[in-house]
Amino acid sequence: MRIRVQEIARAVLATVLLFSAACGRTPEGPTAEAQGAAIPGLPAGFRLSVYAEGLGRARFMWFGPDGTLYVGTNERSGRVWALPDKNGDGRADENIVFADGLYAPHSVHWKDGWLYIGEGHQVIRARDTNGDLRADDKEVVVAGLPRGGNHFTRTVGFGPDGGLYVSVGSSCNACIEEDARRATILRFNPDGSGMEIFARGLRNAVGFTWHPETKDMWAVVNGRDLLGDDLPPEELNLVRRGDDHGWPYCYGNRIPDPDFGSRERCARTVPDTFEMQAHSAPLGLAFYTGTMFPAEYRGDLFIAFHGSWNRSVPTGYKVVRVRFKNGRPVSIEDFVDVWYKRGRVEHRPVDVAVGPEGALYISDDRGGTIFRVTYEKR
Repeated sequence: MRIRVQEIARAVLATVLLFSAACGRTPEGPTAEAQGAAIPGLPAGFRLSVYAEGLGRARFMWFGPDGTLYVGTNERSGRVWALPDKNGDGRADENIVFADGLYAPHSVHWKDGWLYIGEGHQVIRARDTNGDLRADDKEVVVAGLPRGGNHFTRTVGFGPDGGLYVSVGSSCNACIEEDARRATILRFNPDGSGMEIFARGLRNAVGFTWHPETKDMWAVVNGRDLLGDDLPPEELNLVRRGDDHGWPYCYGNRIPDPDFGSRERCARTVPDTFEMQAHSAPLGLAFYTGTMFPAEYRGDLFIAFHGSWNRSVPTGYKVVRVRFKNGRPVSIEDFVDVWYKRGRVEHRPVDVAVGPEGALYISDDRGGTIFRVTYEKR
C-alpha cells in the first residue's frame, strides 16, 4: 500500500520529534541549540521543517522576484509548481500548477519577467500575465535538444555574462557519443541563438552555478557505473570555456577509463577540481548568500546528494556543505543527513536553493516534498 505523504513527512522528522519529546516540547518550540545540543542529523541550532508536499517528482527550484518558489518535476508529462508563502510563516499557502503537460520540466530559472523551463528536448519560457500564478503565455527559446537516453533531463541557468546555459548529459553509462552536444554544457544567447559547446567531457553535469564573488562557473558531475563501489569519484569542477573534462576517456585526475582511455588522450584533458564519494549522485547546488545562517557559512556551497542506486553499501541521500576558501573548495562535511535510516530511503534530495529570508530549501523527488532549513541564534 502506498504510504501517504503526510506519513512520509512525519517519518522524516522522527528524530526531531523524539528529541523534542525527550525535552518536553513540540518541534515548534526552542531549538536544540538553545539547550546546548544538536538535533540528530543537523548541526547545532538548525531546524528542518516541511515547506510543501504532494509535488510528485519535485526537482530543481528557483525563487521569483515576489518570493514565490517555482519547482520543476521529472515526469514525462510534467508540471511546474508555484508555491507562494504569502503569510510568511515558512510554509507554502497552496500548491499551484504554474504549467503542465510538459516533457520532464526538470529545471527552472527566473529571468526578466519570464520563467525559463528546461524540458527534456527544449527550453521554453512562460509567464503569468493575469496575476494568478498560472502561465498563460509560453514560447520556445531553444528547440531540438538531444532527447532521451540515460540522462534525459536538461538544466537551464543564466550566467553573469547574460548567457543561457544548458547542460546535456550523456546518452549512456560509458560510450563515445555520436551527437557532440552530449555530455556537455551548452551556451546560447538569451534568445536561443548562437549555440556553442561551452565545455565538454562532462558525463552528467546535472547542476551548475556561479560563485557569488569570483563569478566562476562550478558544476557537479556524476561519474560512470560498473567500476566498483568507490570509483570513479563524483566531481565538483571549475568549468571554463573550451574545457575538455575527459569523459568517456578519463575521470578524476586524468585517470584513463578502462574501456576507452589512454594516458596520451587524458593528458589533453582538464583534471577534476574536487572529488567526492563515488555514487553519491550530486545534483543541485547553491552557494550560501543569505544572512540567517552563521557568518562562517557565507560563500560555502551546499550540494544535494541524490544517493546511490546500485552501490553494495548505499551512500548519499543527504545535503553536504563544501567549505570554500579564496574561491576554491577545501573540505566537505554533512549538513542534513536524516533521510536514510536503518536501510530505508525515505526521501532523495535533488536541489537546494537559498530563500529570500536566508533559509535553505531542499527538494525531494521521492516523497514530493520541499524541506526548509532554518537557524535560530542562541
